[in-house]
Amino acid sequence: MTNQKLPIKSFIVLTLIAYIFSISIRTIWVYQFKDVESFRWNNQLMINTNDGYGYAEGARDILSGTHQKGDFSFVDAPISRVTALFAKVLPFSFETIILWLPAFFGSLLVIPIMLIARALNMEYAGFIGALLGGIVWSYYNRTMVGYYDTDMLTIVLPTLTLWATIFAINRREDRYLLLVSLFMAISNWWYFQNYSLSLAMAGIFFIYTLIFYRRDIFYYKILIFMLLALAQVGLFIKAIVIVGIFIFFKNSRESISFKMVYILIGVSFLIILITGGFDPVIARINAYIFRSSSFNGSPFHYFSVVKTVREAGEIPFKIFANRISGDRVTFILAIIGYILLLIKHRVMLLSLPLVGLGFIALNAGLRFTVYAVPILALAIGYLIFYLSDFIKEKRAKLLFIALASVGVLIPNILHIINYRVPTVFTKDEVKVLDKLKHIASREDYVVAWWDYGYPIRYYSDVKTLADGARHSGSVNFPVSFALLKNQQASANMARLDVEYREKSLRDSNYSGDFLENILRDYNISSINRFIGMLNRPIKLPPKTRDIYYYLPLKMMNILPTIDLFSNLNLATGQNYNSPLFLVAGVLKVKGGEFYLTNGMKISGGYIYSSRGKLPIGKFIVTYYESGKLKRDSRYLNIGSPIYIVYMRDYGRILILDKRMYNSTYVQLFVLENYDPQLFEPVILTPLAKVFKLKI
Repeated sequence: MTNQKLPIKSFIVLTLIAYIFSISIRTIWVYQFKDVESFRWNNQLMINTNDGYGYAEGARDILSGTHQKGDFSFVDAPISRVTALFAKVLPFSFETIILWLPAFFGSLLVIPIMLIARALNMEYAGFIGALLGGIVWSYYNRTMVGYYDTDMLTIVLPTLTLWATIFAINRREDRYLLLVSLFMAISNWWYFQNYSLSLAMAGIFFIYTLIFYRRDIFYYKILIFMLLALAQVGLFIKAIVIVGIFIFFKNSRESISFKMVYILIGVSFLIILITGGFDPVIARINAYIFRSSSFNGSPFHYFSVVKTVREAGEIPFKIFANRISGDRVTFILAIIGYILLLIKHRVMLLSLPLVGLGFIALNAGLRFTVYAVPILALAIGYLIFYLSDFIKEKRAKLLFIALASVGVLIPNILHIINYRVPTVFTKDEVKVLDKLKHIASREDYVVAWWDYGYPIRYYSDVKTLADGARHSGSVNFPVSFALLKNQQASANMARLDVEYREKSLRDSNYSGDFLENILRDYNISSINRFIGMLNRPIKLPPKTRDIYYYLPLKMMNILPTIDLFSNLNLATGQNYNSPLFLVAGVLKVKGGEFYLTNGMKISGGYIYSSRGKLPIGKFIVTYYESGKLKRDSRYLNIGSPIYIVYMRDYGRILILDKRMYNSTYVQLFVLENYDPQLFEPVILTPLAKVFKLKI
C-alpha cells in the first residue's frame, strides 16, 4: 500500500468526519424512541443501562452534597466527577447529559485510530478504520446514546496509550514519554479493570524490546514510564515521581547508562509488586477464566454470580465475530488485514494485548470483544487499501475502495437499526420509585435484586442491600432468601441482613461475613440449623430503620436464576433440586383449554406437554377490578404439588411447585396475599409493588 502523509488540516477534517459520523449513527436510537412517552422522565429519554444509575447517583450526590458513609454512592468515581462538572458548566439538564455523554465520549475512539494510522503513514486506511471502529456491534452496544457507563472511554484510553507508545518510538524524544504515562495512568484511573490490560501492554513492550531493540536505551525509558504509571500509589505521588524521572532524564541525557536504566526498571517493578499491582490481574483471571468462586475467608460456600452473568460466559464464534467486526466474513478479512499489518509495521505487535483481550471473549464472555474492535477495524482499512494497490486503473481503484468500505459498514449499521434496546425502566415503573422517595427516608433500606439496586437508589434515594457492584454470593444469598422463601423466613432474614449491615458500618467486629457474625451472636454452631430457625418467629435485633420490598413484574422471568443463590447448602456449596417455575404466555383460551407459548396445553385439570401430562393441584386466577387485584381459586387434583396461576390481565400462566408458590415474591406480587403481621402494602401497581416490613 502506498504511504500517505496528509497535511494536518486534511487529517483533522477526516477525523472530524469520522467523529460526526459516529455520533450521527448513534442518533438512530433516539429517533426510534423519541416519541415513546413511556421511555421518558423529566422531559427526556431515560438511560438504557442499569449500572449507569449508580454513576448518576454519584454525580447527583456530588452536586447536592448529600453523600454519607454507608450509602455506597459513587461520588469518587471518575465518571461521576466528570458528569457533575459538566452538569455545573453546561446549559443542559442532568438527564440530557447522562443520556448523550456516552455518544460524544464513545465516538472519541476515532481519534486514536486516526492517530495510529497517521503514525504509520496510512491515514486513508485509518479513516475507514475509524468509520468502522466507532460503530462496530459490541462497541456501539456499549457506547450508544443512553449507555451511561465507564465503557464510553474504557477502550478509547488504552488505544490512546498504544498510539502514544508508537508516537514516542517514532519521535524518539524524551518529552513524549510523558504521553505514555499520562494515557496509561488516566486509563487505569477511569476504569481500574483496565489495569490488567495496561500491565499486559507493558509486558509485551518489554518482550518487544528484548527481541528487537535490546541495545536501544530509549525503549527502556518508555518501559520505565509505563511501569511508573502502573504503580499502585496516589495520582499526586505518581505524578511527582513521573515528572521527577522525566526531569532527571532530560538533564542527564548524555550520562544515562544501561545500568542506571536497569536499576530504575527493577525499582519500578518492585514498587508494582509491593503495592499489590498483580492482585487485580490474578482476581480477574480467577473470575473470568477459571470461574473461581472466592469465599473471601468465609466458612460458607456461596453461589458465584459470575456463573449467571451472560457477559461472563462462553460465546459461539458467530456472535464473537459479529461483535468484533459486524459479521464473520468481515472478521476473517480483519484477521488477514491484521496479519499483513503486523508484517508491514512490526510496531503493531504492541497491539497484541488489545486484540488478545478481545479474543479472550470466546471463553470469558462477550464483554471483552470490544477491546479488539479498534485494531481490527484499522486492519480492515489497511486490507482494503492493500488490495486496492493491485488495481491499476484509478477509477476502478476508487470504486473498489468505496464499495469495500460500504460493505464493511452496512452489517454494523443494520445491527444498529435493529438494536432497539429499551430504557431500564418505564415511566410508570419510575413513578413507583419516585413515590417511594417521598415515603421512605434516606436511611431506610429496600430489598430488591441487585439488577435494580442502582435505579432504586437513584430515583428513591434510599439504601439497598445489593447493586451492580455489591452482588457477591454472600450479598446475594440473603436477598435471594428474602425474595423466595416463605414470608416468615423472609421477614427474619431481611431484618437481620439490614441490622447487621448497619452494625458492620459502625463496628469493626462485624466487618466479616454477616452470617458468621449472626451465628456467633446467637451462639449457634450449625448454619443449616440457623436457616431452619428462620421459618418461625425469632428474637431479632432492635429495629433501627424501615425496610421496604421492591417487587417488579420484570423480575418474574429471572426468579429461577435468583433462586440459585439461596437454594443451596451453605456448608457444602451444593445446590438443592431446582424448583418448578415456568412462565408462559397464553396464546388463546378455547373451551376451557389454555394454549401456551411454550407448547404446553392446560385442559381438564392437567398440563399437557411433549413429555406427557401432569395433574394440577390448585388453579388460581388473578385479575384487576376497579384497580384492585382479585383472585379466584379451586382445587382440581388433591395431592398434586403443582400450582397454576393464570394472571389474566397479564396474559400469562405460572406453573410452579409449592415452595415457589409460597415464596414471598409470588405471595406478595402475584397474589397480594401478604401476612398482615409481617407486611403492609405501600404501593400497588400492575408493574411494580412495594411492601413495608412491619417487624
